[in-house]
Amino acid sequence: MATNPVANLFRVPELKEKILFTLFILLVYRVGAHITVPSLDVGILRQTFGQLQNTFFGIYDMFVGGGLSRATILALGIMPYISASIMFQLLAAVMPTIEKLQKEGEEGRKKL
Repeated sequence: MATNPVANLFRVPELKEKILFTLFILLVYRVGAHITVPSLDVGILRQTFGQLQNTFFGIYDMFVGGGLSRATILALGIMPYISASIMFQLLAAVMPTIEKLQKEGEEGRKKL
């Protein structure tokens, strides 16, 4: 009698951990893809995207699964991190304390 190959996957402990971790990350992504950004009027955003349906933004929204028109947290991508990094670089030019923390290296980054 032939053994089930799917059942054999879970007999190796390392492989079982990796599969379960991957499934957990996929679950977190799916949940995050439906959580809207706080303090945002989704009705106005949907109305705006309804008008932009046949434009570049509408096509891009279609390719990302509607994440932009639903204003989900994970639809933001890496842009908040990049924006915060730029803001801190600009603030360092104006505020000497932030500039000092940036020059401290890793310890300064931890404090920021």
